[in-house]
Amino acid sequence: MTAAVPATMRAVAQEAYGGVERLALADVPVPRPGAADVLVRVEAAALNPADVFLMRGEPRVLRLAYGLRRPRRPVRGSDVAGTVVAVGERVTDLRVGDRIFGEARGSLAEYAVAPAAKVAVLPEAVPAATAAAAVMTGLAAMHGLRAARLEPGQTLLVNGASGGIGHLAVQLAAAQGATVTAVCSTRNVGWVGELGAARVVDYTREPVLDLDQRFDVVFDNVGNHALRDMLALVREGGVMLPNSGEPGPDGGGLRRVLRARWLDLVTRRRVVTYLSTADRADLEELGAMLAAGSLRPHIDSVHPLDRAAEAMGRVASRHAAGKVVVEP
Repeated sequence: MTAAVPATMRAVAQEAYGGVERLALADVPVPRPGAADVLVRVEAAALNPADVFLMRGEPRVLRLAYGLRRPRRPVRGSDVAGTVVAVGERVTDLRVGDRIFGEARGSLAEYAVAPAAKVAVLPEAVPAATAAAAVMTGLAAMHGLRAARLEPGQTLLVNGASGGIGHLAVQLAAAQGATVTAVCSTRNVGWVGELGAARVVDYTREPVLDLDQRFDVVFDNVGNHALRDMLALVREGGVMLPNSGEPGPDGGGLRRVLRARWLDLVTRRRVVTYLSTADRADLEELGAMLAAGSLRPHIDSVHPLDRAAEAMGRVASRHAAGKVVVEP
């Protein structure tokens, strides 16, 4: 089934790797969905640090999968919320007119193709911007807490609690009955304190490594301290959950993963790495929480499509509070 769809659309594309200056608004053909895909009229797209890495083509190992000399898919963005306007021949559980959210290929556009298995029907009461803001970061927070085997009554430290993953992890953990300590900067203490944490630590006044408490789980979304130093905050038998692709004391994302796996072998604490991918069932769980108001993505800013480069720059600055959203 197909609704009326134009031949071309506006999209934010890049022809070469680099900074935000490589992003440009262009008229491009509307993509066609494959047999297991849906075509979505985009209502909102949310940006992530992963989009910045792909824009820059760094670390360079990414180029093996996404294009050696230039991006194989020039339109950036993956998190999406919108309306299905066409379905592939093998898609039987979604229909034209369904409002959905999830993962798409190139969501910084008026239309985007999404694998049907990586989207879910969006509850009617949930705004598109809210839904898009909960996709990659909400799933990463959910999957991280699941990998750590967080249980009710346990203590959790979230470093980077004002970031996209961090602020959703605080809410998910609190809803599970954990006692959460959230770490952020002075300017974010107010709204982070409303997310359900038992304690909010302003790291400019109380450095995280100086905390005298030991936690069952430490969820580090910043990577600004060496893993071995952060392990001192984990009680014996507890879990360290490093989750940052930014360069830091332990190197870049890949080196940090390798070091984490080594530390897991030589310490009395679990050091857990995990892979988060979009899944229909988990998206439906997030959607139900969004509809109930028990999960509330914090929107840093909303930008029109013709200012998507500015939005990407905001994410790249690492100063965004919560999520940055683009609306066509």
